[in-house]
Amino acid sequence: MSKAKPLVVITRRLPDVVETRMRELFNTQLNIDDEPRSSAELVAAVKEAEILVPTVTDTIDRSVISQAGDQLKLIANFGTGVDNIDVETANSKGIIVTNTPGVLTEDTADMTMALILDVARRVTEGAQVLTQGNDWKGWSPTWMLGNRITGKRLGIIGMGRIGQAVARRAKAFGLQIHYHNRRRVNQVVEDELEATYWDSLDQMLARMDVISVNCPHTPATYHLLSARRLKLIKPDAFIVNTARGEVIDENALARMLDADELGGAGLDVFEHEPAVNPRLVKSDKVVLLPHMGSATIEGRIDMGEKVIINIKTFVDGHSPPDRVLPSML
Repeated sequence: MSKAKPLVVITRRLPDVVETRMRELFNTQLNIDDEPRSSAELVAAVKEAEILVPTVTDTIDRSVISQAGDQLKLIANFGTGVDNIDVETANSKGIIVTNTPGVLTEDTADMTMALILDVARRVTEGAQVLTQGNDWKGWSPTWMLGNRITGKRLGIIGMGRIGQAVARRAKAFGLQIHYHNRRRVNQVVEDELEATYWDSLDQMLARMDVISVNCPHTPATYHLLSARRLKLIKPDAFIVNTARGEVIDENALARMLDADELGGAGLDVFEHEPAVNPRLVKSDKVVLLPHMGSATIEGRIDMGEKVIINIKTFVDGHSPPDRVLPSML
Protein backbone atom coordinates (compact mmCIF):
# COMPACT_ATOMS: atom_id res chain seq x y z
CA MET A 1 0.00 0.00 0.00
CA SER A 2 1.37 3.38 -0.99
CA LYS A 3 2.23 6.04 1.58
CA ALA A 4 -0.15 8.48 -0.14
CA LYS A 5 -3.87 8.27 0.46
CA PRO A 6 -5.02 5.00 -1.14
CA LEU A 7 -7.56 5.08 -3.97
CA VAL A 8 -10.86 3.80 -2.56
CA VAL A 9 -13.64 3.10 -5.05
CA ILE A 10 -17.17 2.97 -3.61
CA THR A 11 -19.76 1.28 -5.82
CA ARG A 12 -22.96 2.86 -4.43
CA ARG A 13 -24.07 5.98 -2.54
CA LEU A 14 -23.46 5.77 1.20
CA PRO A 15 -24.77 8.11 3.92
CA ASP A 16 -23.32 11.62 3.52
CA VAL A 17 -21.52 11.51 6.85
CA VAL A 18 -19.78 8.28 5.81
CA GLU A 19 -18.79 9.54 2.36
CA THR A 20 -17.49 12.80 3.82
CA ARG A 21 -15.29 10.99 6.34
CA MET A 22 -14.02 8.64 3.60
CA ARG A 23 -13.04 11.66 1.48
CA GLU A 24 -11.18 13.13 4.45
CA LEU A 25 -9.18 9.96 5.07
CA PHE A 26 -8.69 8.47 1.60
CA ASN A 27 -8.55 9.32 -2.09
CA THR A 28 -12.17 8.31 -2.55
CA GLN A 29 -14.11 7.80 -5.77
CA LEU A 30 -17.86 8.08 -5.16
CA ASN A 31 -20.87 6.88 -7.11
CA ILE A 32 -22.83 10.14 -7.17
CA ASP A 33 -25.74 8.91 -9.32
CA ASP A 34 -26.10 5.69 -7.24
CA GLU A 35 -26.70 3.59 -10.35
CA PRO A 36 -25.72 -0.08 -9.90
CA ARG A 37 -22.35 -0.79 -11.48
CA SER A 38 -22.28 -3.19 -14.42
CA SER A 39 -19.83 -6.09 -14.57
CA ALA A 40 -17.67 -4.08 -16.96
CA GLU A 41 -17.65 -1.14 -14.56
CA LEU A 42 -16.72 -3.40 -11.65
CA VAL A 43 -13.85 -4.83 -13.68
CA ALA A 44 -12.68 -1.30 -14.45
CA ALA A 45 -12.87 -0.48 -10.73
CA VAL A 46 -10.74 -3.43 -9.60
CA LYS A 47 -8.15 -2.57 -12.25
CA GLU A 48 -7.52 0.85 -10.67
CA ALA A 49 -8.66 0.72 -7.05
CA GLU A 50 -6.34 -0.09 -4.17
CA ILE A 51 -9.41 -0.66 -2.02
CA LEU A 52 -12.88 -1.56 -3.32
CA VAL A 53 -16.01 -0.90 -1.25
CA PRO A 54 -18.85 -2.92 -2.84
CA THR A 55 -22.32 -3.64 -1.49
CA VAL A 56 -24.45 -6.79 -1.48
CA THR A 57 -25.83 -5.90 -4.92
CA ASP A 58 -22.37 -6.06 -6.54
CA THR A 59 -21.24 -9.46 -7.79
CA ILE A 60 -17.50 -9.61 -7.20
CA ASP A 61 -16.99 -13.12 -8.54
CA ARG A 62 -14.01 -14.99 -9.99
CA SER A 63 -14.39 -13.32 -13.40
CA VAL A 64 -14.10 -9.88 -11.81
CA ILE A 65 -11.39 -10.66 -9.25
CA SER A 66 -9.22 -12.45 -11.80
CA GLN A 67 -8.93 -9.17 -13.73
CA ALA A 68 -7.95 -7.12 -10.68
CA GLY A 69 -4.66 -5.26 -10.82
CA ASP A 70 -1.86 -6.00 -8.39
CA GLN A 71 -2.64 -2.76 -6.59
CA LEU A 72 -5.98 -4.08 -5.25
CA LYS A 73 -5.29 -5.30 -1.74
CA LEU A 74 -8.60 -4.96 0.12
CA ILE A 75 -12.29 -5.50 -0.62
CA ALA A 76 -14.15 -3.85 2.25
CA ASN A 77 -17.73 -4.99 1.79
CA PHE A 78 -20.50 -2.64 2.91
CA GLY A 79 -22.64 -5.44 4.28
CA THR A 80 -22.63 -8.36 6.66
CA GLY A 81 -23.09 -11.13 4.11
CA VAL A 82 -20.26 -11.79 1.66
CA ASP A 83 -22.08 -14.18 -0.66
CA ASN A 84 -21.64 -11.50 -3.34
CA ILE A 85 -17.84 -11.94 -3.20
CA ASP A 86 -15.70 -14.92 -4.20
CA VAL A 87 -13.70 -14.86 -0.98
CA GLU A 88 -11.62 -17.89 -1.93
CA THR A 89 -10.43 -16.39 -5.21
CA ALA A 90 -9.70 -13.08 -3.50
CA ASN A 91 -7.72 -14.85 -0.80
CA SER A 92 -5.71 -16.79 -3.39
CA LYS A 93 -4.73 -13.48 -5.03
CA GLY A 94 -3.67 -11.97 -1.71
CA ILE A 95 -6.70 -9.69 -1.49
CA ILE A 96 -8.19 -9.29 1.98
CA VAL A 97 -11.99 -9.29 2.32
CA THR A 98 -13.83 -7.64 5.22
CA ASN A 99 -17.48 -7.18 6.16
CA THR A 100 -19.59 -5.26 8.69
CA PRO A 101 -20.92 -7.78 11.24
CA GLY A 102 -22.98 -7.05 14.32
CA VAL A 103 -24.29 -3.58 13.51
CA LEU A 104 -27.50 -4.67 11.77
CA THR A 105 -28.60 -7.28 14.28
CA GLU A 106 -31.28 -5.29 16.07
CA ASP A 107 -32.66 -3.64 12.92
CA THR A 108 -33.05 -6.96 11.10
CA ALA A 109 -34.58 -8.61 14.15
CA ASP A 110 -37.09 -5.75 14.42
CA MET A 111 -38.13 -6.26 10.80
CA THR A 112 -38.40 -10.01 11.30
CA MET A 113 -40.76 -9.49 14.22
CA ALA A 114 -42.72 -6.92 12.21
CA LEU A 115 -43.23 -9.46 9.41
CA ILE A 116 -44.29 -12.17 11.85
CA LEU A 117 -46.95 -9.85 13.25
CA ASP A 118 -47.91 -8.56 9.81
CA VAL A 119 -48.51 -12.01 8.31
CA ALA A 120 -50.24 -13.42 11.39
CA ARG A 121 -52.56 -10.44 11.86
CA ARG A 122 -52.99 -9.52 8.16
CA VAL A 123 -51.77 -5.96 8.80
CA THR A 124 -50.76 -5.08 5.23
CA GLU A 125 -53.88 -6.70 3.82
CA GLY A 126 -56.05 -4.69 6.19
CA ALA A 127 -54.25 -1.42 5.41
CA GLN A 128 -54.80 -1.98 1.70
CA VAL A 129 -58.56 -2.12 2.26
CA LEU A 130 -58.39 1.55 3.20
CA THR A 131 -55.67 2.73 0.82
CA GLN A 132 -56.51 0.99 -2.45
CA GLY A 133 -60.03 2.25 -2.98
CA ASN A 134 -61.83 -0.71 -1.47
CA ASP A 135 -65.27 -0.15 -0.01
CA TRP A 136 -64.93 -0.84 3.72
CA LYS A 137 -68.30 -1.63 5.27
CA GLY A 138 -67.15 -1.17 8.86
CA TRP A 139 -66.27 -3.47 11.72
CA SER A 140 -67.57 -7.04 11.66
CA PRO A 141 -67.06 -9.89 14.17
CA THR A 142 -65.90 -12.36 11.51
CA TRP A 143 -64.08 -10.15 9.02
CA MET A 144 -60.26 -9.97 8.48
CA LEU A 145 -59.50 -12.55 11.15
CA GLY A 146 -55.84 -13.33 11.68
CA ASN A 147 -54.05 -15.59 14.12
CA ARG A 148 -52.88 -15.00 17.68
CA ILE A 149 -49.11 -15.55 17.99
CA THR A 150 -48.95 -15.97 21.76
CA GLY A 151 -48.39 -19.63 22.58
CA LYS A 152 -47.36 -20.55 19.06
CA ARG A 153 -44.08 -22.29 18.22
CA LEU A 154 -41.42 -20.30 16.37
CA GLY A 155 -38.71 -22.27 14.57
CA ILE A 156 -35.60 -20.18 13.93
CA ILE A 157 -33.22 -21.37 11.22
CA GLY A 158 -29.84 -19.91 12.12
CA MET A 159 -29.26 -19.00 15.77
CA GLY A 160 -26.49 -16.45 15.32
CA ARG A 161 -26.66 -12.83 16.44
CA ILE A 162 -29.81 -12.07 14.47
CA GLY A 163 -31.53 -15.36 15.29
CA GLN A 164 -30.98 -14.78 18.99
CA ALA A 165 -32.22 -11.19 18.74
CA VAL A 166 -35.37 -12.46 17.01
CA ALA A 167 -35.80 -15.06 19.74
CA ARG A 168 -35.63 -12.40 22.48
CA ARG A 169 -38.33 -10.36 20.81
CA ALA A 170 -40.51 -13.37 20.04
CA LYS A 171 -40.23 -14.67 23.61
CA ALA A 172 -41.55 -11.32 24.85
CA PHE A 173 -44.59 -11.84 22.59
CA GLY A 174 -45.24 -15.24 24.15
CA LEU A 175 -43.90 -17.42 21.35
CA GLN A 176 -42.19 -20.69 22.23
CA ILE A 177 -38.65 -20.65 20.86
CA HIS A 178 -37.21 -23.55 18.85
CA TYR A 179 -34.14 -23.45 16.66
CA HIS A 180 -31.90 -25.32 14.24
CA ASN A 181 -28.28 -24.31 13.87
CA ARG A 182 -25.00 -25.79 12.65
CA ARG A 183 -23.92 -25.90 16.29
CA ARG A 184 -25.95 -25.87 19.46
CA VAL A 185 -25.70 -22.49 21.20
CA ASN A 186 -24.33 -21.96 24.69
CA GLN A 187 -26.46 -23.39 27.48
CA VAL A 188 -26.72 -19.95 29.08
CA VAL A 189 -28.31 -18.58 25.89
CA GLU A 190 -30.67 -21.56 25.65
CA ASP A 191 -31.75 -21.07 29.25
CA GLU A 192 -32.28 -17.32 28.78
CA LEU A 193 -34.44 -17.86 25.70
CA GLU A 194 -36.05 -21.08 26.96
CA ALA A 195 -35.10 -22.39 23.54
CA THR A 196 -35.41 -25.96 22.28
CA TYR A 197 -32.64 -27.17 19.97
CA TRP A 198 -33.38 -29.45 17.01
CA ASP A 199 -30.48 -31.29 15.44
CA SER A 200 -32.84 -32.34 12.62
CA LEU A 201 -34.20 -29.44 10.58
CA ASP A 202 -36.80 -31.76 9.05
CA GLN A 203 -38.23 -32.68 12.43
CA MET A 204 -38.36 -29.07 13.58
CA LEU A 205 -40.11 -27.83 10.43
CA ALA A 206 -42.90 -30.38 10.80
CA ARG A 207 -43.83 -29.07 14.25
CA MET A 208 -43.61 -25.28 13.98
CA ASP A 209 -46.33 -22.66 13.55
CA VAL A 210 -43.93 -19.97 12.34
CA ILE A 211 -40.58 -20.43 10.54
CA SER A 212 -38.02 -17.61 10.57
CA VAL A 213 -35.04 -17.81 8.23
CA ASN A 214 -32.02 -16.09 9.78
CA CYS A 215 -29.04 -18.00 8.40
CA PRO A 216 -26.50 -16.67 5.88
CA HIS A 217 -26.47 -17.74 2.25
CA THR A 218 -23.60 -20.14 1.64
CA PRO A 219 -23.25 -23.11 -0.72
CA ALA A 220 -24.47 -25.27 2.18
CA THR A 221 -27.65 -23.21 2.71
CA TYR A 222 -28.66 -22.74 -0.93
CA HIS A 223 -32.28 -23.97 -1.13
CA LEU A 224 -31.98 -25.25 2.43
CA LEU A 225 -35.75 -24.94 2.42
CA SER A 226 -36.15 -27.12 -0.66
CA ALA A 227 -39.42 -28.27 -2.18
CA ARG A 228 -39.15 -31.45 -0.11
CA ARG A 229 -38.60 -29.57 3.14
CA LEU A 230 -41.32 -27.04 2.45
CA LYS A 231 -43.76 -29.96 2.14
CA LEU A 232 -42.94 -30.89 5.75
CA ILE A 233 -44.34 -27.62 7.10
CA LYS A 234 -47.87 -27.60 8.48
CA PRO A 235 -50.41 -26.18 5.99
CA ASP A 236 -51.48 -23.42 8.39
CA ALA A 237 -47.92 -22.37 9.31
CA PHE A 238 -46.11 -19.47 7.70
CA ILE A 239 -42.54 -18.51 6.79
CA VAL A 240 -40.67 -15.24 7.29
CA ASN A 241 -37.36 -14.59 5.53
CA THR A 242 -35.15 -11.58 6.29
CA ALA A 243 -31.87 -13.37 5.53
CA ARG A 244 -31.21 -14.25 1.88
CA GLY A 245 -33.69 -15.26 -0.81
CA GLU A 246 -31.52 -18.11 -2.05
CA VAL A 247 -32.12 -20.08 1.14
CA ILE A 248 -35.68 -20.88 0.00
CA ASP A 249 -36.71 -22.59 -3.23
CA GLU A 250 -38.85 -19.65 -4.31
CA ASN A 251 -40.69 -21.44 -7.10
CA ALA A 252 -41.68 -24.26 -4.75
CA LEU A 253 -42.81 -21.73 -2.15
CA ALA A 254 -44.97 -19.90 -4.71
CA ARG A 255 -46.56 -23.16 -5.87
CA MET A 256 -47.44 -24.17 -2.31
CA LEU A 257 -48.94 -20.77 -1.50
CA ASP A 258 -51.05 -20.94 -4.67
CA ALA A 259 -52.25 -24.39 -3.63
CA ASP A 260 -53.09 -23.27 -0.05
CA GLU A 261 -50.48 -25.69 1.27
CA LEU A 262 -48.98 -22.97 3.48
CA GLY A 263 -50.58 -20.37 5.70
CA GLY A 264 -48.58 -17.47 4.31
CA ALA A 265 -45.18 -15.83 4.00
CA GLY A 266 -43.41 -12.60 4.82
CA LEU A 267 -40.44 -11.97 2.54
CA ASP A 268 -37.91 -9.15 2.67
CA VAL A 269 -35.45 -10.91 0.35
CA PHE A 270 -35.77 -12.78 -2.93
CA GLU A 271 -33.89 -15.43 -4.84
CA HIS A 272 -33.23 -13.30 -7.92
CA GLU A 273 -33.20 -9.73 -6.58
CA PRO A 274 -34.23 -7.22 -7.68
CA ALA A 275 -36.61 -9.45 -9.67
CA VAL A 276 -39.53 -10.79 -7.66
CA ASN A 277 -41.39 -13.95 -8.61
CA PRO A 278 -44.67 -12.78 -10.28
CA ARG A 279 -46.61 -15.55 -8.53
CA LEU A 280 -45.55 -14.15 -5.17
CA VAL A 281 -46.57 -10.64 -6.23
CA LYS A 282 -50.05 -11.86 -7.14
CA SER A 283 -50.55 -13.95 -4.01
CA ASP A 284 -52.80 -12.57 -1.30
CA LYS A 285 -51.00 -14.75 1.26
CA VAL A 286 -47.65 -12.98 1.05
CA VAL A 287 -46.27 -9.74 2.51
CA LEU A 288 -43.43 -8.49 0.30
CA LEU A 289 -40.83 -5.88 1.28
CA PRO A 290 -37.98 -4.51 -0.88
CA HIS A 291 -34.99 -5.73 1.20
CA MET A 292 -35.61 -3.25 4.03
CA GLY A 293 -34.51 -5.35 6.99
CA SER A 294 -31.39 -3.33 7.73
CA ALA A 295 -32.66 -0.03 6.37
CA THR A 296 -32.25 2.38 9.27
CA ILE A 297 -30.22 5.57 9.24
CA GLU A 298 -28.36 4.47 12.34
CA GLY A 299 -27.59 1.04 10.89
CA ARG A 300 -26.24 2.37 7.60
CA ILE A 301 -23.98 4.86 9.41
CA ASP A 302 -22.74 2.11 11.72
CA MET A 303 -21.96 -0.02 8.66
CA GLY A 304 -20.01 2.84 7.13
CA GLU A 305 -18.02 3.34 10.30
CA LYS A 306 -17.13 -0.36 10.28
CA VAL A 307 -15.91 -0.07 6.68
CA ILE A 308 -13.79 2.95 7.59
CA ILE A 309 -12.25 1.17 10.59
CA ASN A 310 -11.42 -1.87 8.45
CA ILE A 311 -9.78 0.29 5.79
CA LYS A 312 -7.91 2.53 8.23
CA THR A 313 -6.61 -0.45 10.20
CA PHE A 314 -5.41 -2.09 6.99
CA VAL A 315 -3.78 1.09 5.68
CA ASP A 316 -1.97 1.46 9.01
CA GLY A 317 -0.41 -1.97 8.49
CA HIS A 318 -2.59 -4.06 10.80
CA SER A 319 -5.05 -6.90 10.23
CA PRO A 320 -8.60 -5.51 9.82
CA PRO A 321 -10.91 -6.48 12.70
CA ASP A 322 -13.63 -7.85 10.41
CA ARG A 323 -11.56 -9.95 8.03
CA VAL A 324 -13.44 -12.79 6.35
CA LEU A 325 -11.54 -16.00 5.53
CA PRO A 326 -12.73 -18.83 3.26
CA SER A 327 -12.66 -21.19 6.26
CA MET A 328 -15.31 -19.04 7.98
CA LEU A 329 -17.89 -19.60 5.24
